[in-house]
Amino acid sequence: MADLRALSETRREQFYRWAPPGLLGLATLIAAATAPVFLDATERWTAAALVAAAMLVQLTWGRVRRTRPDPSPAGLAYFVIRYVLAFVLTYLNPFFSIYAVAGYFDAGRLLPRRGVLPGALATAVIMAGAQTGGLPPRDAVTWGAFGALLVLHATLVLVFTHLEGKDAERTQANETAIVELERTNARLEEAMAENAALHAQLLVQAREAGADDERHRLAAEIHDTIAQGLTGIITQLQASADAADPATARAHVQRAAELARNSLREARRAVRDLGPGALEHDALPEALKKAVDDWSGASSVPAAFTVTGTVQPLHDEVAGTLLRIAQEALANAGRYAHAGRVGVTLSYMDDEITLDVRDDGRGFDPAAVAGHGFGLAGMRARAERLAGSLEVESAPGAGTAVSARVPLVRHA
Repeated sequence: MADLRALSETRREQFYRWAPPGLLGLATLIAAATAPVFLDATERWTAAALVAAAMLVQLTWGRVRRTRPDPSPAGLAYFVIRYVLAFVLTYLNPFFSIYAVAGYFDAGRLLPRRGVLPGALATAVIMAGAQTGGLPPRDAVTWGAFGALLVLHATLVLVFTHLEGKDAERTQANETAIVELERTNARLEEAMAENAALHAQLLVQAREAGADDERHRLAAEIHDTIAQGLTGIITQLQASADAADPATARAHVQRAAELARNSLREARRAVRDLGPGALEHDALPEALKKAVDDWSGASSVPAAFTVTGTVQPLHDEVAGTLLRIAQEALANAGRYAHAGRVGVTLSYMDDEITLDVRDDGRGFDPAAVAGHGFGLAGMRARAERLAGSLEVESAPGAGTAVSARVPLVRHA
């Protein structure tokens, strides 16, 4: 864009430099051809001298104007000298008015603001006189024609001066807008560079956050599979050691062996894809029903499972998250609550699904255990990972209710 402005300015400079001497040459050729009509011998020599002087003025101004800004005192002097030469030449031969036309072109560049209109009107005097056959007018008719043509030229000068002023204002406004646009583009490039640096920084932070989140997820997976299984095995083995009846002891040992096998399978599956193995062949309601029944049989605590709403196929991540939360809540109920009864409810709603695990155990103060272990924190993290939530209601001696709520995302 700057290159286009520079090219346009260069062409304008070339026009203002070569137009006056070019018009002088053209006027001289036509005046020389018509000299027998308008000039006697003395006037021819006078005209020749004035043409030479005008050409000298043009050549001198061509060198001077390179070091003089427009407008300047030198430009004013050049315009006045040229006008006087053009006036006298036109007085001798009307065709020299061709040279005087230059006054229309560059009055706005050479003269100060207050002198532009008078300079253009003075040029109009030359043009009106030339069009009536030369100066001065010879009779009343030519004086009348001169007056009419002068009014016409003056009107045109006023109109074109006004239009030129408006054009200059638009040009200035456009140049100001272009400059502001260039500044804006520069600021935008700086902002883009800053955004690129910030983007790189955010990528690093995202990788670090992702790695940290994955570590917590893996820790929760290990806690929900291997740790829970080992806890159950220890419980069953302790029960077998305390049992007086050999048959009861063998039953506890068998449960411990079954828990060990399940834990081994779960560990292998977790290593393979970290998804709940119970969901490989069953939907979430069936998997939860089996988990509740297995827990009830292992802990000897009655447990009921209920499904409400219309069962819908769930996304694997949603189903796996709810199953893990249920397993953890049941493990906590068996490990700490000493409950006499447990109820698990899975509720399908329009745009979300909830899981409620309630027991009638001894309860606890949720604020007192906040931040300890992977139990409640792990369940809450799992729910929040799916843009869900987990609430725990409990008080000493009043039982515990764990409620997980996540969006209902259907299986693709």
